[in-house]
This record gives sequence, C-alpha cells and structure tokens, in this order.
Amino acid sequence: MNKAGNDLDKPMRALVVSCHPLENSLCAGLTAVVIEELEQAGADVFHVDLYDCGLDPVMPAGQRQTYFSGSCDVSGVEKQIEQLAQADLLALVFPVWWSGFPALLKGWFDRVWIPGVAYQDMGPTKPIKSGLVQLKKCIAVNTMGSPWWVDRFVLNQPLRKIVARGLIGPCTSGCKLRQLTLYDAQDVKAGRADRFKRKVRKAVQGIV
Repeated sequence: MNKAGNDLDKPMRALVVSCHPLENSLCAGLTAVVIEELEQAGADVFHVDLYDCGLDPVMPAGQRQTYFSGSCDVSGVEKQIEQLAQADLLALVFPVWWSGFPALLKGWFDRVWIPGVAYQDMGPTKPIKSGLVQLKKCIAVNTMGSPWWVDRFVLNQPLRKIVARGLIGPCTSGCKLRQLTLYDAQDVKAGRADRFKRKVRKAVQGIV
C-alpha cells in the first residue's frame, strides 16, 4: 500500500480548497504549506482558489428548482463537482468570519455539495445517505481573530460542529477529520505563525 494512495499504481487525489481575497494572507501561506506536504507525500494535488476559479456562490433559481429532482441543474459548477467527487482527501484552508465560512466557501458548499453528489436524500423522515464514500480524509485549517476562549466557551465552537457534524459526518463514510484553528490571528507574530505552520505540517503528515 502506498502511503499517499489507494494502491501502488494510484496516488491519492487531494483537493485543496482555499478561500481568502489577499495573496499575501496568512491563509495563503498555510495553503502553500498544505500543498507542499501533500505533494511530498506523493498525492495528486488539485488546488481550487475560490477567489480565482470564477465560482458564483449565489445559487441560481434553476439549481434550486431542480435541487431535489434527482437531476439537479449544475450549470457553472460542473468542474467543482467533478473535483469533489474524485477526491480521496479534502483540505480546507480559510478564515473564520463572524463565526462562519466566508461567503465564497459557503457558496461552494451550497452549490457543490448537492444531492446526488455529497449525499442522497432519503425523504423527509429519514437521515440522508452518504454520497462522498471515496472521501476518506479531511483536514480543515482556519484562522480566527477571536481568542480561543471566546470560540470555545462563548460561541461553543459552531464552525467545528458544522464541519464535523453537518458536512463530513453525514456526507462521508468513515472519513478521518483533523481540524486546526489559529486564534488571535489578526495580530499574530511571526514566531507564533511559524509554530502553527509546523503544526499544520505535522497534521498533514499524520493524516496522509
């Protein structure tokens, strides 16, 4: 078994989704760390920068009207859906804004994680069925301006719950998830940023 693949002839397919408007942001640096470690592990890496890929995060009427029809209109997001459906590993790198996802990343989930792709809708009284059965590993790396105690004790870590219980849990089957957050990121010093990058490196090495 190849560490970075499903068998000796097939490297792991890693989808890296990043979301930050600034090219010199801390998230951009963290994205580079994630990609470097995945490539060193032998993975086929596909990087989607949501600010560069042309994704319209607003779900159009046509997609919503056909959402549960069994043949959802995926015009404009065909490539993103194909990338997600083929990924063995998903890496998300993004800032936390107002305790949630940036608008582009939320739109990616809205428009790409649809019935028939991320899950199967089993009806109003039954739980959904996982659709991303090939997705076995996920790492979420994010920055947050607030201190850790605000996220944990005041907000009760809403975003961690959404990623783990609202997305990865129901839409995958036995996916290994690792989540890392850099708190007080607005005024982070170089030394602490470097320490967090080393932590991210080790986490990627551990999950691949």
